[in-house]
Formats: sequence, structure tokens, C-alpha cells
Amino acid sequence: MSDTLFTRGDFSRKILEILDNVEYRRVESGEDMEEVERLRYKAYKAHGALSLAPEGLLDDVDFDSHAYIFGLYYYGELVSTIRIHYVTPEHRISRSGEAFPEAMDELLDAGLTLIDPARFAADPEFTADMPWVPYLTLRPAIVAAAYFRADRVIQSVRPPHAAFYKRVFYADTIVPARLAESYGVDVTLMATNVIEVGRKLLTRYPFFISSASEQRMMFSRNPNDTLPPLTIIPTARFVPQGELGTDLPL
Repeated sequence: MSDTLFTRGDFSRKILEILDNVEYRRVESGEDMEEVERLRYKAYKAHGALSLAPEGLLDDVDFDSHAYIFGLYYYGELVSTIRIHYVTPEHRISRSGEAFPEAMDELLDAGLTLIDPARFAADPEFTADMPWVPYLTLRPAIVAAAYFRADRVIQSVRPPHAAFYKRVFYADTIVPARLAESYGVDVTLMATNVIEVGRKLLTRYPFFISSASEQRMMFSRNPNDTLPPLTIIPTARFVPQGELGTDLPL
């Protein structure tokens, strides 16, 4: 998870080039959900993390009306998956809410809206030599923040990964590492204030930029906008730089 594998100037350019061979698919069908479940199992087993899914590799939250599951495909091969949850004061269901109910309720009671990515899983056979996979797998969380005009992107992460989210997403620690019963391991709750750091984030990592049409294709459930199953081509390379400020609720 290090951008130091490339020079600072090369990193974003290389990932923007990789985007030409990447597509996202929003998972809506039972068959696609089975593929996601298999990938989760393969990834969690490889990393000794099956304890993070004590109730199975699919759960009720996967089917919640505010949940959006994506597969990331590289040259047509599924390499990773993530679930994005849109959490509001009126709709508080989320994975982080199970692990940190008091902290999440405090944010929601303040009227904030949250993007909660969870169930990150990457195929270990494909990703060993692909350091860009975490960035592009997590990219839908930033696209969601833009589409929903959210206040924070939440990260419930194991302590060894906290430095990555602090460095890449400018995330602040909300709750220091502690045993989360719903996970069975120590977890840290972090959050990115996209209103404060959105412009800096998109300037440093322009591959997180998305067009309004891509945002709708990823997250709209209006049948006039899209019909599942849906393949989404990343638009970061095609958004004019002058429109940078419209991408997040800055």
C-alpha cells in the first residue's frame, strides 16, 4: 500500500494510465454476489482474516438499501471488491456502526452524513505485484462522497493499516485501536473530513476524481439513470481540471 514504489511525480500518472484497463461493476445479481463471496473467502483466508466474518462472507448489510457493492476488474478479471455504505442520521445501518456504535451515533447526532467502506477483499493471486489495487478499490468511497455530498468517509481498519489511511486519505483517528466484538480483533475508527481536505486529496491523487455521470452510474438507483448489471468506466482522465472543485463537497 505504498506510493513510494514509484517516484512522487510518476505515481498518479501511472495509476491514471492503469484506469484505461480498469472497470467497476456494481453488484446487483445473485450470481455476481456469489462471485463476490468467493473472492472475500479467498482473500480473507489468504490473510488469516476469516475471523472478521464470523457470521459468513455475506451478511444482512450487503442487502441493505443504502449498500453498494462493487467489483474492480482489470483486463476483465475480477481483482478486488468493496462495499460502500451511505449512512445518514435517518439510516444508521453500517459495519462501523456495529463496531463503534457510540462514536458513530455521535457523528450522526451532529447531523453528519457518512460514507462507510467495508468488506475490502483483493485476490492475492493477482495483487502481489499491483500496488495500485488498494487505491482503486477504495476509489468508490471518494466517488460516493462526491455523489451524496457526504461530510466524512469512515475507515474501520486494523491498526497496522492506520498509517496508510492517515497518509493517503488524511484520515483522523476517532477511536484508538480497541477490541471490536463484531470483528473479534483490534480495530481503529478513522474518518476523512472531505469538506476540509477534499481539494488537497484530489489534487494529490487525481485518479480519485469522477464525473457527475460516473457518480450517477455508480450510486443512482433511479431506473431512468441506469439498469443493472452495470459496467462503469472510471472517468478521472476525462474530467477537466477546472472542474476539480465540483467533485467533492468542498
